[in-house]
Amino acid sequence: MTPLAKRIAALIASAGPMSVADYMALCLLDPTQGYYTTREPFGREGDFTTAPEISQMFGELVGVWVVSAWRAIGSPTAVTVAEIGPGRGTLMRDVLRTLQQLAPALSESAGFALVEASPRLAERQRGTLASAKADLSWHAGIDTLPARPLIVLGNEIFDALPFRQFVLTQAGWRERMIGLNEDGRLAFATGVATIEHARLPAKGAGALLGSVFEIAPARAALMQALAERISDHDGAGLFFDYGHTQAGFGDTFQAVRRHEPEHVLASPGEADLTSHVDFADLAGTAKAEGLSAQTTTQGDFLIAMGMLERAGRLGAALDAAGRERISGEVERLAGPTEMGQLFKVLGVARPGTPLAGFGTAGQ
Repeated sequence: MTPLAKRIAALIASAGPMSVADYMALCLLDPTQGYYTTREPFGREGDFTTAPEISQMFGELVGVWVVSAWRAIGSPTAVTVAEIGPGRGTLMRDVLRTLQQLAPALSESAGFALVEASPRLAERQRGTLASAKADLSWHAGIDTLPARPLIVLGNEIFDALPFRQFVLTQAGWRERMIGLNEDGRLAFATGVATIEHARLPAKGAGALLGSVFEIAPARAALMQALAERISDHDGAGLFFDYGHTQAGFGDTFQAVRRHEPEHVLASPGEADLTSHVDFADLAGTAKAEGLSAQTTTQGDFLIAMGMLERAGRLGAALDAAGRERISGEVERLAGPTEMGQLFKVLGVARPGTPLAGFGTAGQ
């Protein structure tokens, strides 16, 4: 057992089983033994690689989107461009470089905020952005962002927020918990909390015993808070994550360690924990705050934003090996068998604000 697993087991032994949400929060954000607070999770030497780390094209195209969104809201001089969960700072670095080239007025007048809960990652971001000529600030949460127009970005942030699971048993829907088996090791258990049938998908009446349904109040709360700010002060939001656009049943709780999947209870504090994002729920939350919300796939979004043209320009100055590398990056980011279909994109703004990259594919 990992050190954190031993602590969690002791907590369960004394206080009883804990929810999947509480388990996930401890595993990822415990101040002394949490995954994001104690290690470098990104890149080849970490446990997973995110889109900005795959290719500069991702951040450049997001930068193009930021410029388009800024112009769509009237090009305000007092505006905040924020990224939630900035990883190593790679996306913000590429966005800043793009803004300096395409919209120097925005680059020079905007405030650029990085919302990061992990002090360790915040230091890494400061190193990545040390040479950036921009008004940078770091925030532990969104509450301290200025009260002015907000253009907010999030890449693989919602999947890392805690969520809850419910299992259909003979006694009805019951919350899935983390308990202990006969050997004192972590194991799944069934709790007493249930879920209102109104929260279930329309086909809930036909679910089979053992079916799993997931809800994520923390994700909805973050989206609601962001939507309120955009509704009150104007702006736009762009979010990338893997997930689905229609609610359904299924266990999507997963762990990754050293780029390989493993059991979610195997290495608390030493593996990344995530689940698939319900984009329909996020879009519904944004709409409830008066915003418009559009979804599309990452592949369609990047192609619409000009990825193929950008790849062609980058490849023109390279040799055959370089062009092959660029082609591989395009395939990984936008290919239907890679990230292109699994990853979805959500754009939110005030009604009537045009958002680039969605077109007829957005809904």
